[in-house]
Amino acid sequence: MLNIATMFPPDRIRNFCIIAHIDHGKSTLADRFLEITHTYSKREMKHAQMLDTMELEQERGITIKLQPVRMEWKGYQLNLIDTPGHVDFQYEVSRSLAACEGAILIVDATQGIEAQTLSNTYLAIGHNLTIIPVINKIDLPAADILKVQKEMKDILGIDEKDIICISAKEGTNVSVILDRIIEQVPAPIAPSSEETKALIFDSVYDNYKGVMAYVKVVQGSIKKNDTVYFLHTKQKVEVLEVGFFSPKYKTCDSLSAGEIGYVVTGLKTVRDAKVGDTIYGGKNMLTAQPLPGYKKITPFVFASLFPIEGDDYANLRDALEKLSLNDSSLSFEPDNSPALGHGFRCGFLGLLHMEIVQERLEREYDLNLIITAPSVSYKIILSTGEEKVISNPSELPDPSSYEKILEPYTRIEILTPPKCIGGIMELAKEKRGLYQSTSYLEEDRVMLVYDIPLAEVIIDFFDLLKNISSGYASMSYEILDYRADDLVKLDILVAGEMVEALSSIVHKSKAIQRGMELTKRLKELLPKAQFPIALQAAIGSRVIARETIPALRKDVTAKLYGGDVSRKMKLLKKQKEGKKRMKQIGKVHISQEAFLAILKR
Repeated sequence: MLNIATMFPPDRIRNFCIIAHIDHGKSTLADRFLEITHTYSKREMKHAQMLDTMELEQERGITIKLQPVRMEWKGYQLNLIDTPGHVDFQYEVSRSLAACEGAILIVDATQGIEAQTLSNTYLAIGHNLTIIPVINKIDLPAADILKVQKEMKDILGIDEKDIICISAKEGTNVSVILDRIIEQVPAPIAPSSEETKALIFDSVYDNYKGVMAYVKVVQGSIKKNDTVYFLHTKQKVEVLEVGFFSPKYKTCDSLSAGEIGYVVTGLKTVRDAKVGDTIYGGKNMLTAQPLPGYKKITPFVFASLFPIEGDDYANLRDALEKLSLNDSSLSFEPDNSPALGHGFRCGFLGLLHMEIVQERLEREYDLNLIITAPSVSYKIILSTGEEKVISNPSELPDPSSYEKILEPYTRIEILTPPKCIGGIMELAKEKRGLYQSTSYLEEDRVMLVYDIPLAEVIIDFFDLLKNISSGYASMSYEILDYRADDLVKLDILVAGEMVEALSSIVHKSKAIQRGMELTKRLKELLPKAQFPIALQAAIGSRVIARETIPALRKDVTAKLYGGDVSRKMKLLKKQKEGKKRMKQIGKVHISQEAFLAILKR
């Protein structure tokens, strides 16, 4: 592997990232960059998507974790950050953009502009990045270059002559992109200052070195044995090592202004080196201003994880602790269910993030897990005026102690062919969407914008959207704010006893429908008992839906061989009284399988 620890002045450094929709060829293009710049030789390219280091990333063909790499091209130092494309990792993308001055925007020649392409482009424009437009996969038979060029011109206002047409797979015109980066992407601005400031755009935990902060040095320099501070977490550390990505870790003497690299801090948890924080080295710690853009990561989607084997609870706790060391956006706290036992209530950035965490826990830590249906966090305005955030309906206080419930809303942008508009509008209306706008981007592409509650989006919105549009529509969303609505807590009672694990917060207009669905499903799943079992859905003390599981009856008259009918009636009456007594003392056990079938919807 080429040693590229050469010192470069700031005017010969270029920092850039690659942004695109999922499966438009980001990681494949990064592979060609590594080959052309001889950062990796062909012999060392053991598999495709070299920057996707996780087995899960290579299997799914998506980037989950951003990955930086330093390259050298025609006397310039090029720092690339390969970013995720999925909306769940939008925060990670925004941090990457904050560490760069330029962005390569990739559009698939066969699919054209998708919703996430637009979202990431606007994010890059918001960070004042120089955008280099690229059309990829021109080698495919289905490629329609002229059509995609027109799309990019009409929708994004990009001049057609500025667009580079490439095949990342075959390496066609890839070197042209590197030349364009040197020509058009500005060098990082490095203010002359005795103070050191560096932006943390990612952090990971190493078993031997502790927390390693991925940084872009904005001013000054960082070297081994320097004493530095984290301005937001107020941590003081001594730098144990500095280096850059080649793409493996490579130590160097120092990181200067404009460079991207890593700093070994020796900290024991990544929560002490939060993404977006500022590393500061100087004498004015109390008055030092952090670099702009810091934002605390807030999970919006919650689900409970339970081990199938009760003995695995301690192993699950250890696995979550280790996984959270490398994923600061994952939060968890102990949870308990009458049927599923002890587990953890976890917070995620989105459904894909939840799925990835579950798979990693099962693969890397050899656990068999049950995951409940996802839900969202709610804000409760108490009668005292205080705000309380809850992630579990069981935490909702008594109705007399709060004034209103607020739920998170999302702004959804849907790109679709015109023929699907009617069906998508019906779907959005059904999901309590608030219409914002319709934009005809070109003849066969329309953008619909809605504000929809997050709770309505996370369950099945994407699947229904794909069904309605036959797979042609794409969507991206961002969390807006919390809004008050007519929300109620729906309780499920089995034989008169409330089952907390089945409680949910729903919109009042959908409460009866949801209550009927749950009681009917319970009736199908629960076995009969020796007494009738009442299944009720209730809001407070008002029952809104009911089903009854009939008693399992024994034929007490089977032994009769004749005689007066009064003998038969006497036996039936005796049985009826016995069932009445049993109903008063009988307990209903809900099996784990039944709980799973209901909770997972």
